[in-house]
Amino acid sequence: MSDLLKFVQDEFVAKKDFPEFNAGDTLTVYYEIKEGEKTRTQFFKGVVIQKRGAGITQTFTIRKMSGAVGVERIFPLNMPALQKIEVNQRGKVRRARIFYFRDLTGKKAKIKERRRR
Repeated sequence: MSDLLKFVQDEFVAKKDFPEFNAGDTLTVYYEIKEGEKTRTQFFKGVVIQKRGAGITQTFTIRKMSGAVGVERIFPLNMPALQKIEVNQRGKVRRARIFYFRDLTGKKAKIKERRRR
């Protein structure tokens, strides 16, 4: 049954070509918003807290600070409104899900940049 599901997902779901990213990376996600009859592009820039799921159900969570308030948003990777994902900075973290990042403030909330090879 799972083989059949995988086949259908691979054949019929259009995949967008997004860059590879992991937890700790800083991303800018551009997505389309419809307001009545008008559409506009909005961006959300923040740190990836986690990636979860696989294939068609894959999602990722981004956290940013808006003033003194932390804002998190979950994006499905297959969302039709997603237009573009830019990787601004590669982060050096030791975990796949960095929920401890929510409690950090000030200088402790900085993530070191991963060196390029």
